[in-house]
Amino acid sequence: MKKYHRQFTKFAARLVLAGGFAVTSLPASALNILLSNDDGLTSNVKALYKALKTAGHNVIVSTPCQGQSGMGAAVKFLKPIKPLASPCLNNAGSPGDLGVGPVTKKEETFDYSDFFYVNGTPIMATAYGLDILAPARWGGVPDIAISGPNEGQNVGNIVISSGTVGNVQYAASRGIAAIALSAGLSTEGEADKSGNHTDNPLSRIVADHAVTLLSELVKKAEKGPILPAGLALNVNFPESITPSTAWSFSRIGSYNQYGSFFTENLSKDPLARGSGLKTAVYPGISLTFNNKKPATDQLEDESVVYKTKIAVSAMQVAYEHGPEEQKWLRLQLRDLFTK
Repeated sequence: MKKYHRQFTKFAARLVLAGGFAVTSLPASALNILLSNDDGLTSNVKALYKALKTAGHNVIVSTPCQGQSGMGAAVKFLKPIKPLASPCLNNAGSPGDLGVGPVTKKEETFDYSDFFYVNGTPIMATAYGLDILAPARWGGVPDIAISGPNEGQNVGNIVISSGTVGNVQYAASRGIAAIALSAGLSTEGEADKSGNHTDNPLSRIVADHAVTLLSELVKKAEKGPILPAGLALNVNFPESITPSTAWSFSRIGSYNQYGSFFTENLSKDPLARGSGLKTAVYPGISLTFNNKKPATDQLEDESVVYKTKIAVSAMQVAYEHGPEEQKWLRLQLRDLFTK
């Protein structure tokens, strides 16, 4: 226990010192940004951190220890986060390190002093950033929370299960401006025998576009909020991303690139991975791809737009509906409500 107490004490001291340096060295227009994801320490999150810092922003990174795709809004309530029994993705943490704390990986060409991990779900990592890291660094919540860029797009109704989008919904529901970023699988880094991941050049292109988007939002906001209350953004980059890829308005819509269903025989799914699936029968969740052409009224749906342009969709926060829908409900059930 003394070992873990010393680790946490050193981590807290480093956080406070880093916070003092940031306050005195950054320009007045800089944003305090919490960066999270659902993939862990990836090429994408490193590239975005570097691009945001280069743009003059103050950034804290808080990611899950391991990849947590598809975890959505999952949280492990009232369960202590114990020291690591195995290394985190990309060796962000090693066995014996705290279950929550600073990235312990050392790299000559990259400074991880602003990077932290949580051995839990994506939302747990975001909550750690909002409730522990941000107050220690800035004395309060960040100006904006950015989740991603994810390794794989989150378009259509699959956003319900997305950990990337779950982070944004969680932050936005607490009144913090929030943006979800999702890139292609082509942005993944390759892992070597020791578990270290390479930096993918495409990650830098995605990061530069993300900084451009943020700059535009801040410029148009002037002295007002970065995003209106109750609105968050879902941004998806095409698989073949280039520095000149264009931007486009989109909406979540009704056209879905992916579908999911429970199957009694997952071995028939070409995407499924695992030992013995070719000969054994295992149940599980299967994914399908939509090959149908979109209808005319679906051409702005993000599942259509993201294939050629950077799709930017507005999301409502949580489950609150608009005034007109609430009025409809009052009228439909007025007899029941007045009893």
